[in-house]
Amino acid sequence: MIVDKIKKREQVARNIPKKVDIPVGKWLKCDKCKEILYKETVRNNYNICPNCGAYFRMHINKRIELILDGGTYQKFDLNIDTSNPLDLEDYPKKIKALREKTGLEEAVACGTGKIKGEDVVICIMDSGFLMGSMGAVVGEKITYAIEKAIELKLPLIIFCVSGGARMQEGIISLMQMAKTTAAISKLNEAGLLYISVLTDPTYGGVTASFASIADIILAEPGAMIGFAGQRVIQQTIGESLPEGFQTAEFLLEHGFIDKIVERKDLKNTLYDLIQFHK
Repeated sequence: MIVDKIKKREQVARNIPKKVDIPVGKWLKCDKCKEILYKETVRNNYNICPNCGAYFRMHINKRIELILDGGTYQKFDLNIDTSNPLDLEDYPKKIKALREKTGLEEAVACGTGKIKGEDVVICIMDSGFLMGSMGAVVGEKITYAIEKAIELKLPLIIFCVSGGARMQEGIISLMQMAKTTAAISKLNEAGLLYISVLTDPTYGGVTASFASIADIILAEPGAMIGFAGQRVIQQTIGESLPEGFQTAEFLLEHGFIDKIVERKDLKNTLYDLIQFHK
């Protein structure tokens, strides 16, 4: 009888699968609530965690789908490529790998489109491409878009997300701050509307240039916005920072931004602002 029980246990053990088949790339983890989420559920919820409401970063294509009327986006065709002014050995390889991984040419896409029938010039940055850093090509594309907005007499909308200037391009990257700012001043002289939408995170040379000089500055909930990081500031001044420092909510309270808009309401809000300006 004891031998029979042992045989039954062995048979049960043999029926247990050795490997659980879980599809790769179908799940992601929310950094805020630590829940494991099905990617498709998050995508269908505006790339927002359905459990705690935390905002995930959004790919350029998904942002275009969310903001612009279907089939209206026309990308500006600029025949420019990322250079390597410092002759860094790994930089071209990194750019090539990122293009294959993200399906993007660079950290920003610019073009024209319609928001509920209203024509606009739009630039959308993507954190998935070298953290949305601004190099020569990013600066040139944004400047070109600003100039096209002036030529076409259209409102300009820029969705910002960036770690700052691209240090792999040295002083060339820092020059883009002055270049884009000068172009925005011409847009302002033409009396055209410029709206910037700050998403998580917006830092460095982007914050210090075109991102923060718009007629209207919007932000997504919980977005981190600033120039230097909190740790650097705290070490520099030798003091503790206020709670929530550099969040969109903190900056709204202190007058740096005009309004925090939930992702689902962004398209309608942009349309209303365009109408009001007209």
